[in-house]
Amino acid sequence: MNAQKALALEDFCKSLGHSFIRFDYTGCGVSEGEFKECTIGKWKKDVLSVLDTLSEGPQILVGSSMGGWLMLLAAIARPEKVAALVGVAPAVDHFVSVFNQLPLEERKVIEEKGEWKFTSKYSEEGFHCIPYSFIKEAENHCLLKSPVPITCPVRLIHGMKDEDVPWHVSVQISECILNADVDIILRKHGEHRMSEKDDIKLIVYTIDDLIDKLTTLG
Repeated sequence: MNAQKALALEDFCKSLGHSFIRFDYTGCGVSEGEFKECTIGKWKKDVLSVLDTLSEGPQILVGSSMGGWLMLLAAIARPEKVAALVGVAPAVDHFVSVFNQLPLEERKVIEEKGEWKFTSKYSEEGFHCIPYSFIKEAENHCLLKSPVPITCPVRLIHGMKDEDVPWHVSVQISECILNADVDIILRKHGEHRMSEKDDIKLIVYTIDDLIDKLTTLG
């Protein structure tokens, strides 16, 4: 919640007189809990708890990477609390999809060890470890194999240089969402984190446009 995008969005919302909530999921950032004990289901409960206890009225949810998956799950669970969605490089179904693309023998080894270790440029150690149980639990929350019952406006922003979650995932998401009001915005040189100055400007402009649209409709 102390990343550039979150802080920039907070400043933007304050400049318009809008309230803004940023938070870290359980086991992440400054929140309590062990990351290895977390699941997609647990993080979904975090989002719903924030919506239910800290917000008033319908909200614009902004989710980056895994947050993009969680915002969709929250919108399905609390449609009355969600006015619009903005996904930044949304990693919907990500770990499950990547795991299922591994060779069968490799998947069997991971299942036996109970842990999936893979290289990551975002980790100081150079790799991440995810419990096999995380993958199995995440399967319960996959969305891209069936229609996604979301009826609010959705904006998906994706960098075409994203080496972690291909921009085609945003196309898949748009095809699954039942609502017609879905825009995909591709940034030619954007990477996964979308945290360059111009990337953040694009996110802010997108949210500003949505606020105008919702205000007009309201």
